[in-house]
Amino acid sequence: MQEASIEKITKLVLEVLEKQSSSGGYAVPIGVSARHVHLTQADVETLFGKGYQLTKKKELMGGQYACNEQVTIVGLKLRAIENVRVLGPVRSQSQVEVSATDAVKLGVKAPVRLSGDLANSAPIALVGPKGCVYLQNGCIVAMRHIHMSPKDALDAGVKDKQVVSVRVDNERGTTFNNVVVRVDPTFTLEMHIDTDEANAAKIATGTSAYIV
Repeated sequence: MQEASIEKITKLVLEVLEKQSSSGGYAVPIGVSARHVHLTQADVETLFGKGYQLTKKKELMGGQYACNEQVTIVGLKLRAIENVRVLGPVRSQSQVEVSATDAVKLGVKAPVRLSGDLANSAPIALVGPKGCVYLQNGCIVAMRHIHMSPKDALDAGVKDKQVVSVRVDNERGTTFNNVVVRVDPTFTLEMHIDTDEANAAKIATGTSAYIV
């Protein structure tokens, strides 16, 4: 093996060991995910007008972005939450992701699911400036998960769809179980939890967690 290759491999190994040695686990930054909506193009046009295109406010990972557009979500007995952010680009199915507290406020029984797993999820209505949409299945509480690139997954010794436990060493000393690893070349390393989980564990975006 060439000397340059040996040096490169050694450097990569040392970087991984440095991440793990002080904490007893692989370090992952946390991102706190607020309630949001994903829409099909058809639903975009129903809510905002024929031919309407979502407009970008902020780039996110994996080609996604926060939009300038917001909607009102309405649950049972007309309980509503206003100014819910739309995320782009458009998808093949519309869905609403809320916290458990939001679900109680809306009066819906939203199951804990990975994004896109909408079978038998809670019904929800969306109201925009030009119209409204009713989703028979569409409202979930997002399952906590970690976004990783293939290199991150290799460094951490995990694989796509693996379920892991993650520890946060702050004053609340919380360990999150049942965290799903999601691996894709477009992903940036980040663990996503919702606002309920963050508030209970006194976690803010940027807090470090450790896969254990």
